[in-house]
Amino acid sequence: MTIITEITLIAVVVSIACALPGVFLVLRGTTMVSDAITHTVLLGIVLAFFVTQDLNSPFLIVGATLMGVFTVWAIETLQHTKLLGDDAAIGVVFPLFFSIAIILITRYTGDIHLDQDTVLMGELAFAPFRRLTVFGIDIGARAFVTMMIILLVNAGFVALFYKELKVTTFDAAFATAVGFSPVLIYYGLMTLVSLTAVGAYDSVGSILVVGFMVGPGLTAYLLTHQLKKMIGLTVLFAAVNSIIGVRLAFAFDSSIAGMIAVVTGIVCLLAFTFSPRKGLIQNSLNRRKRQKEFNEKIKKVY
Repeated sequence: MTIITEITLIAVVVSIACALPGVFLVLRGTTMVSDAITHTVLLGIVLAFFVTQDLNSPFLIVGATLMGVFTVWAIETLQHTKLLGDDAAIGVVFPLFFSIAIILITRYTGDIHLDQDTVLMGELAFAPFRRLTVFGIDIGARAFVTMMIILLVNAGFVALFYKELKVTTFDAAFATAVGFSPVLIYYGLMTLVSLTAVGAYDSVGSILVVGFMVGPGLTAYLLTHQLKKMIGLTVLFAAVNSIIGVRLAFAFDSSIAGMIAVVTGIVCLLAFTFSPRKGLIQNSLNRRKRQKEFNEKIKKVY
C-alpha cells in the first residue's frame, strides 16, 4: 500500500467519523457547540497528561471526553439562567477552558511533544508513520485504527438510536411525551462529538474537525429533506471530499487537511448556490415568481 493510498484511507475514515454526528449537529443548530467542544477537550488532554505523564495513555481520551461533556453542561447551565444568550454562553465557556489549556501547555509542557500547533492543525502526511503494533505485528497506522473504531462506535450509535435521535431532534416535546429522554440523547451525542474530536486531533487537528463535522452534513441538508438520505449523502460527500482533497494537496504541495477543508467548503458553497430546493438561485427564482404573481393579482384588482 502506497503512502498516498494510506493517507487517503485515513482521511476518508476521519471525515466520515466526524460527519456522522455532524448530521444531527446541523439539524439541531448546535454546530457552534461542537466548535467549543473540539477546542476545550484540549484541557482534558492536558489535565489527564499531568496525572498519567504518558502521551499514549488511554486516559487522555477519557479525560478529553469528560471535559467535552463538562463543556456542554457548563454552556447549558449558563443558557438556562436566561442571563446570557446561547452564543454568549458559548463565548464565555469556550475561550475560558481553551485558554487555560494553552497556558498550561506553554507553562508546564515545554519539554514534551504536546503543543498547541499539534492539536490545532494536525498533519495527515505524518499519520501513516505512527504505527500501531500488537505483539510485534504491525496492525496499521495508529490514526486509521483509532478513527475506524470511533467510526464504528458513531455508526453503531446512530443505527441503534436512530428513532430516538430523529424524534428528539425534530420534536423534543413529543419525544418527552412518548417516553424518550432528549437530554440523555443530547449528552450521548455530545459525548461522541468529544470522543471523535480527540481521535481526530492526531491527524487533522481541532480546527478542521469542525469543518469535517459541519460541511458534509450541511451540504446534504441543502439537497434533501429525508433524514436517511441526508445521512447517506453526508457519508458520500465526506468520502469524496477527502479523496479529492488529498489528490489536490499532493498536486499543489499543500496541507492535506487544509485542502480537504477547502474542497468541503467549495462543495458546500456549490450546494448552497445550485440546490434545486434550497439553493440561492432557486430561492431567487421563486421570489421573482411570487412577485410576478402578486403583481398580476394587483393588476386584476385595479
